[in-house]
Amino acid sequence: MIRFLVLISYFGLTLYLHLTGKLNQYINMHYSYLAYISMVLSLILAIVQLYLWFKKVKTHSHLATPLANVSSIALLSLPLIIGLTFPTVSLDSQTVSAKGYHFPLSDGTNLAIQASEGTKSQYLKPDTSSYFSKSAYEKEMRATADKYLAQDTILITDENYMEVMEAIYDYPNEFDGRTIQFTGFVYKDPIHDNSQFLFRFGIIHCIADSGVYGLLTKGNTRQYENNTWITAKGKLVNYYHKELKQKLPTLEVESFTKVDKPENPYVYRAF
Repeated sequence: MIRFLVLISYFGLTLYLHLTGKLNQYINMHYSYLAYISMVLSLILAIVQLYLWFKKVKTHSHLATPLANVSSIALLSLPLIIGLTFPTVSLDSQTVSAKGYHFPLSDGTNLAIQASEGTKSQYLKPDTSSYFSKSAYEKEMRATADKYLAQDTILITDENYMEVMEAIYDYPNEFDGRTIQFTGFVYKDPIHDNSQFLFRFGIIHCIADSGVYGLLTKGNTRQYENNTWITAKGKLVNYYHKELKQKLPTLEVESFTKVDKPENPYVYRAF
């Protein structure tokens, strides 16, 4: 009976996340089909477990005592209660501030920060190198960079956001001077008054390896409040950030346009 309760609870929770549109806050939606397949399989297995339990209950009941009945109900209710009450608000600049003003890149500090935090959270640059061998990753990112370097103006969309950002941080010198356009929410640089970051929260596979990705912007003719959604266009330059003690690909802004928050504020890595 416990197996049935666990399986039907998983089915109910996944169905709830799907119907409420909250599934996109937990997994990369490119893999949403896996959640649907597991949901169907859990329902089928739950029905099988229920059938086997009914066969056994004819001879003796495993749930004869009040305590056993209460325990079964509790097991069934717990994941559903968690799913219904767990806050699923969109991440924003307050989340960035809460994590602290440190944005490690692909120079080894990413791994150190992750180890100290006990997470796989990433900052500024999406890093998918752990999912490839070294040679395969270099080949993949070289092809990606070449594809966008061939464009006069690089338009960064919800679909290509993660791969373009990764290519820019992998090959900052080659993207220097390139014109790009992208949309993100404002996070004011707490150190430099005339600088703002433009970010999107992205998911590589699931919420466990999510992160905040984007670019530092400079030369802004107008300052916006945190969490304001902006479409920015300008040229990339490599700017040395004293506090972070490293060069950052930075957008020298030519135009800023305030836009509405996207229906889905998250972006996902496509493989």
